[in-house]
Amino acid sequence: MGITRPNARVKKIKESAMQAAASYINIADLKSSGNALAAPADLPATGGGCGTHGGEGKASCGTSGGPDDMPQEIWDKVKNHPCYSEEAHHHYARMHVAVAPACNIQCNYCNRKYDCSNESRPGVVSQKLTPEQAVKKVLAVASEIPQMTVLGIAGPGDSLASPKKTFETFRMLQEQAPDIKLCLSTNGLALPDLVDEICKYNIDHVTITINMVDPEIGAKIYPWIFWDHKRVTGVEAARILHEQQMKGLEMLTARGVLTKINSVLIPGVNDEHMIEVNKAVKARGAFLHNIMPLISEPEHGTYFGLNGQRGPSAQELKAVQDACMGGANLMRHCRQCRADAVGLLGEDRSEEFTLDKIEEMEVVYDLDRRRSYQDKVETERQAQHAAKVEALASQGELEVDDSIKVLVAVATKGGGRVNEHFGHVTEFQVFEVSAAEALFVGHRRVDQYCQGGFGEDEQLPSVVRAINDCHAVLVAKIGACPRDELKGAGIEPVDAYVDEFIEKAALSWFADYRKRIASGEIEHQARGDASIRQGAYTAAA
Repeated sequence: MGITRPNARVKKIKESAMQAAASYINIADLKSSGNALAAPADLPATGGGCGTHGGEGKASCGTSGGPDDMPQEIWDKVKNHPCYSEEAHHHYARMHVAVAPACNIQCNYCNRKYDCSNESRPGVVSQKLTPEQAVKKVLAVASEIPQMTVLGIAGPGDSLASPKKTFETFRMLQEQAPDIKLCLSTNGLALPDLVDEICKYNIDHVTITINMVDPEIGAKIYPWIFWDHKRVTGVEAARILHEQQMKGLEMLTARGVLTKINSVLIPGVNDEHMIEVNKAVKARGAFLHNIMPLISEPEHGTYFGLNGQRGPSAQELKAVQDACMGGANLMRHCRQCRADAVGLLGEDRSEEFTLDKIEEMEVVYDLDRRRSYQDKVETERQAQHAAKVEALASQGELEVDDSIKVLVAVATKGGGRVNEHFGHVTEFQVFEVSAAEALFVGHRRVDQYCQGGFGEDEQLPSVVRAINDCHAVLVAKIGACPRDELKGAGIEPVDAYVDEFIEKAALSWFADYRKRIASGEIEHQARGDASIRQGAYTAAA
């Protein structure tokens, strides 16, 4: 790779990214308790994620091509669930319906009063629906997007704070769309009292947001809860919430319901505490642990945002996630979706399915057509997995440090392939690549560079900051100006793997990268930190 001398603007970009790294969380400090993430003595190590008997947590769950490390009945639940399987999220879609407006707690990172068509974060919704409207919308989406396999209720408040609306929606869907998986998200406060209802409607997947297992820390996150017909505040509120969350999680595990734990990473509040959260949820049978970055832009109007609480940098988030490996299995492909999101993870087609547009549609719920289409999707997915296995087998032995790991950004518009123009990207997928694997570790939202057919040069610095920790970016096509800018910042633009499966392309590039290191053509160097843009799609989206 020929590297040009960085210009003044690129130097500023790199300095900006390194400033974010100044408060980098030390992995060694986070692992001060060692790798002993075993369950407390008074609790069985049940569940534990993908494995059948707990054990070492995986860095990313659901990446195998078949039920190699889980019982068949578990595999059947996760194989086409885009949130529970990283491989599936490239191919299968989900949707949320906003039927549950009430909430029984207040979080310092949440503001449900704000909505914008370009806004993407939990609690945001453009239209609140009745159960009847929600079911009609689901049937319309499922008829138009046959790879939509999952329906979730995630608000805009808490799904179990409006139980009548939530379960009436599920009841009707169970009758009219029996092939769609049902999910709900909750803060867990009301969960123990409603586990029987969850099981009654065959809701196989439940997400619980758990940000702490220490009420002293919880008091910094939750100003109040509504409990026993009154508002409770402070440490007492956090204690009640914690006890309800742990009880509900144990009850779901005992009933065979798969649980995903969402945790919002808040620097200086619960970052060092996250290992304890991971231990606690693993001990109680959580299937996945999703550690998400705090969304804290002031314009969202949250308490944290208005009072200067920052979100984590890319390296800070990854450090905490890596420190939790060995505990509950990790999910790293979450997009922190709107409460009315529709489509593949990373895209939102909700504007295509507003109530007025649905009224004009001829909705035909053809179960056979949906199954036939999904069979084709599964064939493509298996081809992706086979390509990855083939690429790994061809890595070969080189006289170069096998411990080298690099991050690679990928421009994709779906299907698990390198198939997007650099200028059209609104989200890069990021993979950690080594001689042993290509592991999905996150995504980075950016402002779209090409708008109206022309490149917007002022957008480039923010794009570079978003992938500043990556050694390369794989694209379908890229113009001369962004190519030069990326090279100047030390990021290699690569357009040699157009339409190839992502893992195969990343591993092929990495094999070539290692050969260049071995030949002395280049020298491997560490990259800097990167910024995480959360909470909004681009203005052009």
